[in-house]
Amino acid sequence: MNKAIVLTGITTTGTPHLGNYVGAIRPAIDASKNANVSPFYFLADYHALIKCQEPERVRQSSLEIAATWLALGLDTSNAVFYRQSDVPEIMELTWMLTCVTAKGLMNRAHAYKAAVAENEEGVDDGMDSGGRATHGAVAGNDPDKGIAMGLFSYPILMAADILMFNANKVPVGKDQIQHIEMARDIAGRFNHIYGEHFVLPEAVVDENGATLAGLDGRKMSKSYNNTIPLFEPEKKLRKLINKIKTNSLEPGEPKETEGCTLFSIYQAFATPAEVDDIRRRYAEGIAWGEMKQVLFEHINEQITPARERYDALMQAPEHIEEQLQEGARKARAVSAPFLKELRKAVGIAPITKA
Repeated sequence: MNKAIVLTGITTTGTPHLGNYVGAIRPAIDASKNANVSPFYFLADYHALIKCQEPERVRQSSLEIAATWLALGLDTSNAVFYRQSDVPEIMELTWMLTCVTAKGLMNRAHAYKAAVAENEEGVDDGMDSGGRATHGAVAGNDPDKGIAMGLFSYPILMAADILMFNANKVPVGKDQIQHIEMARDIAGRFNHIYGEHFVLPEAVVDENGATLAGLDGRKMSKSYNNTIPLFEPEKKLRKLINKIKTNSLEPGEPKETEGCTLFSIYQAFATPAEVDDIRRRYAEGIAWGEMKQVLFEHINEQITPARERYDALMQAPEHIEEQLQEGARKARAVSAPFLKELRKAVGIAPITKA
């Protein structure tokens, strides 16, 4: 029986935080131990270049993310864990796919449309107060101003990541479903022209997946600068948890769990029985300071063993590099022969037989 291939990429632009852990890393680590699937996990460092032109940040993020996954127990004997840039076949496949992808398809990508809309919001209507045409913003402004080709065409690179290994399933958030649909469209077009080479991937969306709120109550995201890094030292972790915004209810006053950042984070790390107990204490009017202490102790106890492994790995980057290179060897054992087949299919081949 052929194992289902499941593929996940992690963009190397930041430090893993509690939201990343609960929403993506923890379920992926569990899946890496499933003998019935063939998991592929990669550091998407080429994707990082789309929105980050800070070389040291990309390099440091690659180190931190790899150390995080390994510290949390990623099973590299079952999963293929590699760096995108160590598999050159992905980039060559990207060009092949670019040559069969309609520009109109890329025009519909959410990220591109959002960037265009942002440009257009700053454009006037081209008329003066008397309704006469002006030589203003509309005539001279470009809705594509500042939009790099990386942003415009990155769904094609994402398609190459997926199709290179003929992934059957790709776990994504709801905002990424469109990219899997695009990958299917691109694969279908290539298959139509050159014959059946690609499996059409399926998006896997966890409807019950947790989305954690950050320090300010909005979704935890590095874009909002409201994250709690996963492996912060104890003192810094306590300090950040103490910064989480709460309302002004006094100790002894009943409190709602709905919409409470402290409760939502606790719930993501606790058992159902523990959650029920905290819900009762909310109804009894637990003080916010006490709840923050409970949350700190609960998270700290759970992550301390992994934090110690993480700190050790960060001091031994050569071990991390060895793991990534081994993953690249496994990945290229698949990608190199497949690309050879694809080259032949499109006519990129020696003129004479060897």
